[in-house]
Amino acid sequence: MIRNVGYLVGIVLAVGVASFFAFQESRAGELSFVLIMAVPTVLLALAGLARAKYDGVLGEWLSVRAGDFSRGFAATAILFGAAWGFTKTVATVGSVRERWLVNLYLQFGDPAVLRAHVGIVVGLIILMAVAEELLWRGLVTSLLSEIVGSHRAWVWSAVLYALAHLPTAYVLRSPESGWNPVIVLGALAGGLVWGYMARRFNRLLPGIFSHVLFDWTVIMMFRLWGPSI
Repeated sequence: MIRNVGYLVGIVLAVGVASFFAFQESRAGELSFVLIMAVPTVLLALAGLARAKYDGVLGEWLSVRAGDFSRGFAATAILFGAAWGFTKTVATVGSVRERWLVNLYLQFGDPAVLRAHVGIVVGLIILMAVAEELLWRGLVTSLLSEIVGSHRAWVWSAVLYALAHLPTAYVLRSPESGWNPVIVLGALAGGLVWGYMARRFNRLLPGIFSHVLFDWTVIMMFRLWGPSI
């Protein structure tokens, strides 16, 4: 149990440090923004794959069943509805809290550049979504199950997922609106939805589909601030 706690602390710290440096304003729209987040996440996800293979659950994690895409689509609709509601009730246009969304989307980069490199963007979205699901809904949830039990592990995994992104609230802050909670809240909401799906279906693919679709939707198709692509 103590060893698992140490692993969890290390994972949260590694992703937290990456979040702090990746979301610096100087890296807005730069490839380094993605790479700094991707490297530790992918490496930790590979560790999760190795553990799952050792435990004999890798095939179960990644098994495909009918309805997986539909479940992922439904979860994406729920998350996007919540995100859209947040922009209409909290970070409304013209309010000081609109700056939260402005700073976040400036970090993603110029929409014209994203459109011009859509193939790379799709690949990076898939890579990060798959890696995060393997890490947080796979490895982290497995480690937590041995500490708090499988019934509560998915909830605590979502809490740690949000905690690991807490540095973004500070880095993306603004003098007018203060600390920026958008990514932290998004991680908590997504972590709860995708964690529940992993718990409910005992597999990761429905959550992976949803994670990819949600990221594609809010970054490319129906952006919560600024022009969509």
